Amino acid sequence: MRLNTIKPAEGSKKEARRVGRGIGSTLGKTCGRGHKGQFARAGKGKVKAGFEGGQMPLQRRLPKIGFRSKKSADAAEVMLYRVDKLDGDLVDLATLKAAGMVGSGAKRVKIVKQGEITRAVNVRGIACTEGAKAAILAAGGSVE
Repeated sequence: MRLNTIKPAEGSKKEARRVGRGIGSTLGKTCGRGHKGQFARAGKGKVKAGFEGGQMPLQRRLPKIGFRSKKSADAAEVMLYRVDKLDGDLVDLATLKAAGMVGSGAKRVKIVKQGEITRAVNVRGIACTEGAKAAILAAGGSVE
C-alpha cells in the first residue's frame, strides 16, 4: 500500500450538486427551486418552527394540559429516620425549621415512613403517613 493509492470507500463520497449548468443537467435555469415564491428566493426559505401557512398551528389547536400547584412550594416531606436524629422530644414545624430539615418557606410538613424510629417523640401539628404514624406510636411516641 502506498499513500498515492489510498482512496475513500466506494460510495462514501458524494459529488456536490452543480446547479445552474444548463437544461441537460436537470438542474438548469431555476436550479430545482421551481418558479417564484418564498422558497425560490435566496435566503428567504426559512419558516419558523410550527408555522402552517397561517392555519392555526397544531400546538395552539391542542388543549393545554398539566397543572403545577402553587401549594406544592409550601409543602415539605421529612423522613422518619431523620426525625429520630432530632434533639428533644417535641417535633413541630418550628423545630424542623430550626434543625434545617425543611425550608424556611415551608408551611405544611408531612412525615413519611422511611427508615426506623427508636425513641419516643411527640409530633404536634404535622401530618404523618399511616406507616409513619404506626411506627411513632409503636416506639412509644404520640401524634397530635
